[in-house]
Amino acid sequence: MAKLSLGRGFDTLIPTELDTAILQEEGVRIHKLLISEIVPNKAQPRRGFDKTELSGLTASIKKHGVLQPIIVVRHSKDDNYQIVAGERRWLAAKAAGLKHIPSIVRSLQELEQLELAIIENIQRVDLSPLEQAMAVYKLQHKFSLTLEAIAEKLGKAPSTISNMARLLELPDDARQALQDRKISEGHARAVLALRGKSNKQQELLDCILNNSWTVRQAEQFVVAAKAGASLDQAKGRTKNESEITKSLSRKLNRDVKVRHTAKGGQLIIHFKNEKDLSKLAEQLAKGK
Repeated sequence: MAKLSLGRGFDTLIPTELDTAILQEEGVRIHKLLISEIVPNKAQPRRGFDKTELSGLTASIKKHGVLQPIIVVRHSKDDNYQIVAGERRWLAAKAAGLKHIPSIVRSLQELEQLELAIIENIQRVDLSPLEQAMAVYKLQHKFSLTLEAIAEKLGKAPSTISNMARLLELPDDARQALQDRKISEGHARAVLALRGKSNKQQELLDCILNNSWTVRQAEQFVVAAKAGASLDQAKGRTKNESEITKSLSRKLNRDVKVRHTAKGGQLIIHFKNEKDLSKLAEQLAKGK
């Protein structure tokens, strides 16, 4: 699998003048801080770390030391430092018995500048859905912002930000298809709905790519697959329902959808207003 490319758009998330001043880990700004003087950020969204991975990192640090400095800010209440990024390295260094850890000390003003730059550019730059998801991830995990806080800063609903972030959970092939604009964000959400069923996710992706399925067809496949239908049955049901809804849509000249429920389903026919509803009733009464 080729490495996923996020395109040039993501580079514009962080202005060039901030790249050097804030992001670049310049040797002159790396300090050897006492591990005992560093505290974790209680607002960090990540609540736990994989024990096996942490054990592996501890062994590596015992052998090679900490290769990448952590990023900290001076704690406002005392002389300690608070971790901004690198808590896993800090924990592993403690477990390895180190007394000091290479650190980059940032000011709160610098971090606020960078956070603001990312937020402004998410709103301003024409980023792809995956690039937006990566930006949300950076705000969440590098700046300890909750999805609710990010939503508030961006002026969006928390559910919108949550759905945006979930795009990073797509299988590699689906992520690449989304980045290459071969599938839409709606298609991607349908694939995500089958999380934990990798074979069905791949089958759905193949159907979208090879058969030019609409988002509605993808959603129909998901409903059938979740109901326990085999892959062939799910594809067959999707094709059958698509033909029925297309036929009715052409006949009635309006949008028609099928919605499955626990006890069967619903046929949903859209109308614009009361006048249009009366017209629909006449069409159905006349059978045309």
